[in-house]
Amino acid sequence: MTEEPGALDQGTRAWHGAVVRVGPDGLRTDTAQSPGMMRFEAISATTVGSARLWMGETHVAPATRSGDHHHGESETAIFVVSGHPVFVFAEDGREVRVATAPGDYVWVPPFAPHREENPDPDEEAVVVIARSTQQAIVVNLTGLSTTA
Repeated sequence: MTEEPGALDQGTRAWHGAVVRVGPDGLRTDTAQSPGMMRFEAISATTVGSARLWMGETHVAPATRSGDHHHGESETAIFVVSGHPVFVFAEDGREVRVATAPGDYVWVPPFAPHREENPDPDEEAVVVIARSTQQAIVVNLTGLSTTA
């Protein structure tokens, strides 16, 4: 007899884990932080038992900028939920500014020093973040041209 894909094995254990929902009240703030912003952890080893993925959101208050930082070996994917955050990084000795709007996606490569700015005087900027490492690696820097 051939088993259908997704069928249970001969024991009582399923071939997959359970789907887990994390609501707004389940977000955690005891994750790595940078000055000027607040990171909220949603999907991680701590919250759901994730082994290779970190996901959460970041809030930057009106007229605020984060400290310069990078995320180590993590690739970071960002989805802009609200506001118009600006992502700033250094290239050839000058600051490059990437302006965004709700619905935009941004990719930050591993070890890329950057910061988030929210130039809007009234509206908070909120983004959803996914990282290729399970931990929220954050290395705070003294400038965009430094590595530590």
